[in-house]
Amino acid sequence: MFYACVRAVVALALRLFYRVKVNAPGEAPSGPVLFVGNHPNGLIDPALVFILTRRQVTFMAKAPLFKLPVIGWLLKGLNALPVYRKQDDPAQMGRNEGTLDAAKGALVQGRAITIFPEGKSHSEPELAELKTGAARIALNAAREGAPVRIVPVGLTYAAKNLFRSEVLIEQGAPIDVQAFLPKDTATSEQDAVRALTERVAEGLRAVTLNLEQWADLPVVQVAEQLYAFRQKGALDAERLRLWARGVRLFRTQEPERYERLRQHLSSFGHRMSLVQATRPEELSVEYRPGNVVPFAVKTLLRLVFGLPLFALGLAMFGLPYPLPRMAAKRAELDIQATVKFLTAVVVSVVWWWGLTAVAAVWG
Repeated sequence: MFYACVRAVVALALRLFYRVKVNAPGEAPSGPVLFVGNHPNGLIDPALVFILTRRQVTFMAKAPLFKLPVIGWLLKGLNALPVYRKQDDPAQMGRNEGTLDAAKGALVQGRAITIFPEGKSHSEPELAELKTGAARIALNAAREGAPVRIVPVGLTYAAKNLFRSEVLIEQGAPIDVQAFLPKDTATSEQDAVRALTERVAEGLRAVTLNLEQWADLPVVQVAEQLYAFRQKGALDAERLRLWARGVRLFRTQEPERYERLRQHLSSFGHRMSLVQATRPEELSVEYRPGNVVPFAVKTLLRLVFGLPLFALGLAMFGLPYPLPRMAAKRAELDIQATVKFLTAVVVSVVWWWGLTAVAAVWG
């Protein structure tokens, strides 16, 4: 019950904070599953798993988070497993064996686990080197007969620290762990772990953009929008990754020409945002009386009836609205969204309680 309530509240709050898109098969993977994801956005990344799957998932989180007042209480309530990192406290590293055994046991029981094998949140535009913990957990469970599958999860943020920006959650093809178990004495345990870790890295690269720098993101996005518009088709996540690979090659082979193109596409994207055009096809609209008159009438009605509601909302919620942005002002980029999100949740609850109390007194 506790997990279901937390999942429902967090999933709803995330959909309010971001414009979430999910690219995944209709049915969630069953049986023992290890969800592995890239880690660019602090606590937001594991929270997005609540949107990806309805299954109850066991999270693995760094040990210091369990000591935080609210977050620690939530992690314990969700039966999360602590990971003891050398950079946090070298003396606690030995306790990881118990965590690995608990994670293996969860998979043997047919449960789902989430882990971020990069080891820490970061703001680099490409995948960091993966730790081997995920592979070791999966292989240990597979040795006991569990049909473990590793499912890569790619998280791509348009502007991860901005309210109402887009985030794409993409589920990759499952990896059969049994295929990586050593079949003879010539293959060592270390070789199997290394091979599976590299396969996981390939799976994650297949569902993430892996840009050289964040300045390339608007170039890739606008290029895909223009191409989809020309082809009269829909935006495609796989094609977006092909654009990202092309950008890397273009910059390497013709840096000056690429820089001119980058400036041109970035300028075009900026002009689209100024006129609030979300797709290039909106720029090709032909204005006729049949189109303009209904638009003008609807806009006028929205102004007449919406402006009073806007003023009321501004009066009621204008004061707490900037608090999340102020709280995250000095935070590192990879945790700004986490700070904003948690602050917004707390402020919203406190503010609603305050408004309810005021209404009760006046009533």
